[in-house]
Amino acid sequence: MTTPGLVVAAHGRQYLVEMADGSTRLCFPRGKKSELACGDRVLIGDAGDGRGVVERVTERSSLLYRSNEFRQKLIAANVTQIVVVVATEPSFSDELVTRCLIAADSQGIRPLIVLNKCDLTARLPAARDALAVYRRLGYAVVELSARAGGEALLPMLRGQTSVLVGQSGMGKSTLLNALVPDANAATREISEALDSGKHTTTHARLYHLDADSDLIDSPGLQSFGLHHLDLATLEGAFPEFQPFLGRCRFRDCRHDREPDCAFTAALARGDIDGRRFACYRALRGEIA
Repeated sequence: MTTPGLVVAAHGRQYLVEMADGSTRLCFPRGKKSELACGDRVLIGDAGDGRGVVERVTERSSLLYRSNEFRQKLIAANVTQIVVVVATEPSFSDELVTRCLIAADSQGIRPLIVLNKCDLTARLPAARDALAVYRRLGYAVVELSARAGGEALLPMLRGQTSVLVGQSGMGKSTLLNALVPDANAATREISEALDSGKHTTTHARLYHLDADSDLIDSPGLQSFGLHHLDLATLEGAFPEFQPFLGRCRFRDCRHDREPDCAFTAALARGDIDGRRFACYRALRGEIA
């Protein structure tokens, strides 16, 4: 007999699973291989010592993860919205933002960019300029200060299972505490349950905002490999590329030095942003 549950935290091969009655249970996967993510819905069996064993992962609606040529790192499962947090300072990576958006697009996850620390007004114009290309492409960008009013983001999280992602130093933890006032208490409870102390901060954790809205906090990112994507998926994730797909002279055009390339012509005209195109080329090289 199995019981359904929701993975709300993880450390190594240990998973904290929330049961239907709101209680949590420490669980382990069956077998040596473990490919569970925060947000997974699972079926739990009894291990006989008060702990549970994960018998099965139910079908996922989405899976956000990053990968390189050697391994993959699961971030969150069954999310409907990715919240990419950047800040006026320290400066953020355009390429990392683009990679997060591409990963979300490949899984049908709705994107939202949050510009934090807008109270630091001296750096605000430069940050806005850096995000202007995303606004032009139709991405939603919200400006706020997590210290002064992070809860203003709540209406955009209603009815969603959102995952917070971003570089270290963007103020993601401050934003989380504004959105989930008891987040620190929940983190301590999870740490005690997993007996892992501060190390749980290296794994994603799920918090309930209300009956219909969840928020998954993920560790700070410094890289976001997309080695698992194919070239068609990669090109399809750039909205600005759509008018030029299939218009190059050569069907196998690499959009580099080939003659009559629709992409490089669009780049020269300013129809494609140079920073975004540089990111595309880097990703194409990784995937190829």
